[in-house]
Amino acid sequence: MENVIVVDHPLIQHKISLLRDKNTQTKEFRELVSEISMLMGYEVTRNMPLKEVEIETPVGVARTKVLSGKKMGIVPILRAGLGMVDGMLRLLPMARVGHIGLYRNPDTLEPVKYYCKLPFDVVEREIVVLDPMLATGGSASAAISYLKEKGVTNIKLMCLIASKDGINRVNKDHPDVSIFCAAVDEVLDSHGYILPGLGDAGDRLFGTK
Repeated sequence: MENVIVVDHPLIQHKISLLRDKNTQTKEFRELVSEISMLMGYEVTRNMPLKEVEIETPVGVARTKVLSGKKMGIVPILRAGLGMVDGMLRLLPMARVGHIGLYRNPDTLEPVKYYCKLPFDVVEREIVVLDPMLATGGSASAAISYLKEKGVTNIKLMCLIASKDGINRVNKDHPDVSIFCAAVDEVLDSHGYILPGLGDAGDRLFGTK
């Protein structure tokens, strides 16, 4: 698999196990998604550029490094991607947030866009697309395609659990986009859900069915 970074930190793997458990209730599930997203954010932002500055400490002068002003944006795919936003904003409080709404046609399993609102300067930003479950890959690929149509050139995809089919779809459609995930599952069921996965992430986040 190309362009895939599996973030295998022990804390993340432990929390993913709790997330998969059918007995994990809505409140804890929501908290886990936010925590995992924040932890994964360290890896997603690993290559952010730095510049050297001079800072006066209480006892002297230090030459140290700060972020060099690279603009970041996060774009959750509605609705499940919303659960990942707060965790990322804890790391990147100045990031702009866009939203892309997609639903999956139950017959074709292909995505249908129903909403999009992006930062006005989205083309100047490095964008991280958030989607907890990379199943067929159709929704993520469609969201990335839409961002590219708007002129965005620097895009990463961050998900919690990915299927091999989903990874292959995004790799095929967008070989320039890196995929960050915490686990890769083997197969999809007849409805396009990841097995063993964790069920419907949106329903478990928001307590719906």
